[in-house]
Amino acid sequence: MYRVRFRDPAGSVRQGEWVENEITFADRRYDPEEVDVLAPCEPTKIVCIGRNYAAHAEERDEELPDRPLLFLKPPNAVAGHGDSITLPEDRYVEHEAELGVVIGEQCRNVSEPEAEEVIAGYTCFNDLSNRDDQDEEQNWIRGKAFDNAAPMGPVLATPDEVPDDAGIRLRVNGETRQDSTLDHLIFSIPELIAEITSYMTLEPGDVIATGTPEGVGPLEDGDRVEVEIEGVGRLEHAVQQP
Repeated sequence: MYRVRFRDPAGSVRQGEWVENEITFADRRYDPEEVDVLAPCEPTKIVCIGRNYAAHAEERDEELPDRPLLFLKPPNAVAGHGDSITLPEDRYVEHEAELGVVIGEQCRNVSEPEAEEVIAGYTCFNDLSNRDDQDEEQNWIRGKAFDNAAPMGPVLATPDEVPDDAGIRLRVNGETRQDSTLDHLIFSIPELIAEITSYMTLEPGDVIATGTPEGVGPLEDGDRVEVEIEGVGRLEHAVQQP
């Protein structure tokens, strides 16, 4: 099943189901091109994972972590499918395609065997990264938490839709830059949930961004970005420089 949040032509926010090329809600059908597709959830926080693909750590010339490397993005970073995102002025910003895990219930101290029980579904995620400031600070606020630095969507795919070795790809202006599979994750999704919830409570709608594969690269004014994950769909957004 593919769930979708959208704003209908009357301006009301709805939660429907994306079936083939239509969105359905309350016996009504909508063309996805004629409604405003919103981010699939409203997180209180986004917990991101750094260096969770070995090849990405290598391209950044960084060591592999011995435990999940965690950092946060706040709600102001959320953006949706079809949005045009204004990047920080005079900064070098890169794309990072990732699988987003959306939490379905309040949870704390979740064991690895219980992890699947707290997952509502999966979505496409782009961890936009301002490298100029990220490389100069420890907490990565300027580098990772700027407005709309977390595009996600277009849907929330239930776990049964997404294979363990699903392909993950990113294209900029039609050119493929990232192409990998989820089975290359260093720390698995159950390991991530167990580690994160040993430190903090996750709320319904919170997102875990599971890390990006190799192939990250720069974004420029007018670029169009696609993040595609097998079993989830394709997130599309544009970027612009002020």
